[in-house]
Amino acid sequence: MTDEILRVDGLKTRFFTDEGQVNAVDGIDLSIDRGDTYGIVGESGSGKSVTARSIIDLIEPPGEITNGEIWYRDPDLADAIADDYPDAIDGDRIDLLRIPPSVRRSLRGSNFSMIFQDPQSSFNPTITVGEQIAEAVEVQRRASANPRSTRARSEEYTLTSMILGSMFSSRRYVSSESHEQAIELLELVGIPDPVERADEYPHEYSGGMLQRAMIAQALAGEPDVLIADEPTTALDVTIQAQILDLLDDLQEELGMTILLITHNLGVVARMCDRVGVMYAGEIVERGTLEDVFDDHVHPYTAGLLGSVPDLEGAAGRLQPIPGNVPSLLDHEMENRCHFADRCPKAMEDCLDHPAEYPASGSDDHTVRCVLAETGYDDKRALPGDYFDGTGRPAGDKHVGPDDRDGDHGEERQHPPAETTGGEHQ
Repeated sequence: MTDEILRVDGLKTRFFTDEGQVNAVDGIDLSIDRGDTYGIVGESGSGKSVTARSIIDLIEPPGEITNGEIWYRDPDLADAIADDYPDAIDGDRIDLLRIPPSVRRSLRGSNFSMIFQDPQSSFNPTITVGEQIAEAVEVQRRASANPRSTRARSEEYTLTSMILGSMFSSRRYVSSESHEQAIELLELVGIPDPVERADEYPHEYSGGMLQRAMIAQALAGEPDVLIADEPTTALDVTIQAQILDLLDDLQEELGMTILLITHNLGVVARMCDRVGVMYAGEIVERGTLEDVFDDHVHPYTAGLLGSVPDLEGAAGRLQPIPGNVPSLLDHEMENRCHFADRCPKAMEDCLDHPAEYPASGSDDHTVRCVLAETGYDDKRALPGDYFDGTGRPAGDKHVGPDDRDGDHGEERQHPPAETTGGEHQ
């Protein structure tokens, strides 16, 4: 029996803009076991980061979570709030979307934490790194002292309090204990000379060190689930490897569960136990790492893998996926497979929105593609000019990534993290 810590069912997140409704996340399902690393992979604009922010309740207007359930397993929390919110409780699980926003916010840091894409913009340039990490520690310390009160996170700390704190050390928000723990966190994530580095400002840190400092800040509340949104973006390959090693070590040491958001298949291959491939707001294929890399069904998954250089194979040309991620505006999205206009195996069946079918491999392997149910039939292939204006043919008139070497049964090697960099466009 698996120890499922997080389950997302039918999650939908919309942005209501002047141009229309944007279907950023359109009914996704995923399940993460305690201590595992789950990867969500896809091109920029596919909805990966919005999914992560929806789980941690960081969607701001004009965005809104309009449907779905987010089940989080925490027996102590379920018992503590069962009397106040009985409709949100199912045994030892809590539906985070059925409890008030104030309670959801109180879970940030202690239960869920997030590493954001750009550490440079996430730290305040006017405050030392150590002070900012110590503030995160202090917030969790005060909340732990009064877990039923969300006001304990700030204790009405006002501008006047901040001014008095700058004048009198006894009135400071951050305690000496929290500052010492911040130094310990910097040491934990491999920052050299953590005592001296704690007194430095963000601009005095290199990119890799600042990413480590952000991880330290995310660990301040010892979260159950750590969401890492593109944690190696803009880092050179050597630093990327160090950050991934660090996350591995921290997961083993602290027993954390990690939700990893990335476009980098090499990072997925190195870090993840299970994978969800995301396209146009939907998870189009999901399963174990071996399911997705070795027994994939969806042509989009095949296209992503075909876009990765293979250092051990012949020096052939890469097979990029033609076209771009479609518009997610509701009035521009047709009720069909959203990948059909880019798909090398588009058929008439693809003009209907596909259900999620079971695929070969593990019980967790599912795919949102008719190929899992019917297989490819060139007699039903769409004509090459069916999707006008896309600049590419449809159907088998275009050679797809799986046809590159003519051997469909050959096992693909997982791409190394060092060789995968930019976006898969």
